[in-house]
Amino acid sequence: MTGTIVLIVFVLFILLNTFKILREYERGVVFRLGRYVGTRGPGLIILIPLFEKMVKVTLRTVALDVPPQEVITKDNVSVKVNAVMYFQVFLPDKAVIAVEDYMYATSQMGQTTLRSILGEHELDDLLSNREKINQMLQKVIDERTDPWGVKVSAVEVKDVDLPEGMRRAMAKQAEAERERRAKVIHADGEFQASAKLKDAATVMASEPVTVQLRYLQTLTEIAVEKNSTIIFPLPIEFMKYFTQILDRNEKKA
Repeated sequence: MTGTIVLIVFVLFILLNTFKILREYERGVVFRLGRYVGTRGPGLIILIPLFEKMVKVTLRTVALDVPPQEVITKDNVSVKVNAVMYFQVFLPDKAVIAVEDYMYATSQMGQTTLRSILGEHELDDLLSNREKINQMLQKVIDERTDPWGVKVSAVEVKDVDLPEGMRRAMAKQAEAERERRAKVIHADGEFQASAKLKDAATVMASEPVTVQLRYLQTLTEIAVEKNSTIIFPLPIEFMKYFTQILDRNEKKA
């Protein structure tokens, strides 16, 4: 009875170590007595029990989160940056043989490259030229992971955490910029209005009666509002006439 149980266990062990099934997105790196003999899959894989071992490798794209990194930019601003990296294995044998743990190695490569590349840029470039920096990160990391059989397809900087003092300074800068634009627009409007007034004055000077018509139009507009007080404008030349009379009287006295 005991011999039968041992035989059944042995047969099950042989079967479990002989037949393997790999999915469409999986490949098996096979070693025979420690020596690499090939990559197999997908489908049914037959191994020599006790002599061949297989390491599974997925070919699907992996989204790897790069932890937040403390970065000092080129203009000496300390920021905390995190990113996400997309990669996939295109050579399963190299991913197993060339590096001990390709997932961990790729993660560490992404972290160190992130600190190195962002440290070469100023804060304004990091905030405004993010697409260019993403492409640079992808190119550098892909070149360094290529010997491992890993293809990095994209790297995206997700978040840039600025110090509180820098946020306040940037808010003041943005507010000052908006005020500057408002003043420029206002000054431009005043300039255009002065040009129009100059043209209107030229027209009125050629026809003095237009000034009287303008006075009457202004009175009509005031009367519509039903105001109890009406201010009637007097020409400045009229006031000069009274000033000259007062000056003559003072000289006579």
